[in-house]
Amino acid sequence: MIYLKAIVFIGTNKSGSSREATRAAEKLGYFTVLFTNNEKQLQQRRAYPDIHKMILIDTFDIESMKNEIEKLGKAGLNIKSIVSFVDPFVHIASILCDEFCQNYTSSSAIETMEDKEKTRKFLQDQPYSPKFSLMKPNEPIAKNLTFPLIVKSPKSTGSKDVLLATDADQLNNHLKALRSKNPYETIMIEEYLDGPQYLVEAVVYQRQPHVIGIIEQEITQGKRFIITGYGVLVKAPKDIQSGIEEVLHSIVKAFGIENGALHLELRLTQNGWKLIEINPRISGGAMNNMLQAALGFSLVEETLKILLGEQPNLQPRHKKFVYTKYVIVESRGILEKVIGKARATRSTGVVEVYVKPRRGTLLTPPLSMGHRYAYVIAEGATLKEARNHAITAAKEIKFILRV
Repeated sequence: MIYLKAIVFIGTNKSGSSREATRAAEKLGYFTVLFTNNEKQLQQRRAYPDIHKMILIDTFDIESMKNEIEKLGKAGLNIKSIVSFVDPFVHIASILCDEFCQNYTSSSAIETMEDKEKTRKFLQDQPYSPKFSLMKPNEPIAKNLTFPLIVKSPKSTGSKDVLLATDADQLNNHLKALRSKNPYETIMIEEYLDGPQYLVEAVVYQRQPHVIGIIEQEITQGKRFIITGYGVLVKAPKDIQSGIEEVLHSIVKAFGIENGALHLELRLTQNGWKLIEINPRISGGAMNNMLQAALGFSLVEETLKILLGEQPNLQPRHKKFVYTKYVIVESRGILEKVIGKARATRSTGVVEVYVKPRRGTLLTPPLSMGHRYAYVIAEGATLKEARNHAITAAKEIKFILRV
């Protein structure tokens, strides 16, 4: 029997970094297998030509996936890695990789990083760790709290359960809302951190951390903190670069990370750098394409090489100022049509325009990052110019809604 070298992916989105990863695996010459719990992906099978085999399965059921992996092996696939670029499957993929392949990453480090509560406890003595407290179910609210505060569910991903409380009444309302979703969950209360926020995309290869991209974030605060703009700092100021590298090195050392990808969200406060959160994967959405426009290489492709035990090539092929602007809606309604995509594409400096929803989709003002419905990536001679190009083009995109 001739064995085909294969990579199994657990979960993918239709677009964004996780989908770029399946395309990169095909480009690298691997047979791609997708385990998905999303029936719609099988119905739209023709939209995924880069995925050679798609299997509908409960992606939280490890035993079922083990059975499928064994079947794939018997059918002639030499599975080189089992990976995920999607929350919350990075750890599950790593556990399966431990059993069926050579795993170059650390499952225990990934498990801690996927859990905000474990991460906070693990790093609580570090200078970049914000002040936090944990409230167990039915525990009364402490009396001596200083507002504003951030209230969050440690199990949440993205921004959907991250809430700002400016007074005791608001805190009570947020606690009730989070407890109604999960009455037995611990709730985390953190100090509110003021200052510019940065996203840091990084990889670790043979214990050596590499900062790939430092990205300024533009936050739109409605009912949630939604990031609607990203500016890639291709040449960050020296103090920002060195401060971020110091935090990254400390985290990699603390977790004992040998290989893998991660991203950090950091705020630069009056008291220095503070860690908002860590995730053991590249950011989703436009991040891979944004970095490719800025640096000339695909971060998901180089990450796959690391996960396969190969040496990545992290040398920028060029350095361009790039800005990504996301489009959100201000009212709720059913999408009738999208206008302006072609005009946005033809705008000065535009690298890519992506519109996510199809006609008939219910659109809402943002309560999570998933409620960002389009993006424009643009480049410019300076970051300011790239931002202006992206914003100008994004204004062309209009969602016509039926209320």
